[in-house]
Amino acid sequence: MPIPDYQSLMLPVLRIAAEGPERRVGEVAERIADDLGLSAAEREELLPSGRQRVLHNRIHWAKFYMGKAGLIAAPARGRFVATEAGHQLLSKSPARIDVALLLRVPAFRAFYRDEAGHDADVLAPAAAPATEATATPQDRIEAAYQEMHAALRADLLQRIAQNTPGFFEGLIIDLLVAMGYGGSHRNATEQLGRSGDGGVDGVINEDRLGLDRVYVQAKRYAAGIAVGRPEVQAFVGSLVGLGAGKGVFVTTSTFSAQARDFVRHLSQRVILLDGATLADLMIEHGVGVRTAQTIALKRLDEDFFAEEV
Repeated sequence: MPIPDYQSLMLPVLRIAAEGPERRVGEVAERIADDLGLSAAEREELLPSGRQRVLHNRIHWAKFYMGKAGLIAAPARGRFVATEAGHQLLSKSPARIDVALLLRVPAFRAFYRDEAGHDADVLAPAAAPATEATATPQDRIEAAYQEMHAALRADLLQRIAQNTPGFFEGLIIDLLVAMGYGGSHRNATEQLGRSGDGGVDGVINEDRLGLDRVYVQAKRYAAGIAVGRPEVQAFVGSLVGLGAGKGVFVTTSTFSAQARDFVRHLSQRVILLDGATLADLMIEHGVGVRTAQTIALKRLDEDFFAEEV
């Protein structure tokens, strides 16, 4: 039988995750393959890229979407388990779990709108499958890219949270150098972390000649905990004490509305870099990621077929 799509796999994945203890994609894939009676060839079927099994990939996406809806949690790297919300949903004996059902969860609606490019505020759950079915090939390519980008962004932030504060500081060095700040990596390393001033983690040259400098504050915050105005105000106070005019406050989480409003009216130039933007910059500048596959899309060359009269 054909391997089910990722939405059809959501319910069986959640059921297995609810059994406990923590699960891995590999063992869940074996259980589902046995339940569905998949052949050996179907179990080993690979994506066109040849880098991952189709069943594993679709289970990953089912798990990822349900995680965004709060039905599944990842307590450790590579492991997942059903949350209380997941157990509550299963207690209602749903016939199916899919994107239309997940869109009833406010957090997932926000994710689907912001990350997948859909207007979830006006998209009724029942309309979601039809919208996807009527999309053009170009729309589907763009949507697939956005979904994969969102998944990579989430994976980056999760891995940053699992590493040490020292690793995070080194990551900021790598990113700033990749973006053209600080000159060489050696120069950036010497600058960052040497100021020793309260509220400032480091300073880096804005250009290779060192004509101007940017002060940096880096804070790892858990998801859902926003950096507030007091923390940002303390950082700005440090800039004033140092006579500095430029600063970057980096966090793996988000900034409160009060914090963002505060920096808009400053004489100093202060950039608030939240987790989503940090991950986007890492992807853009190739920090902590690598190209897995390149696809060239070709179109008709009208000039080639134009005949001279």
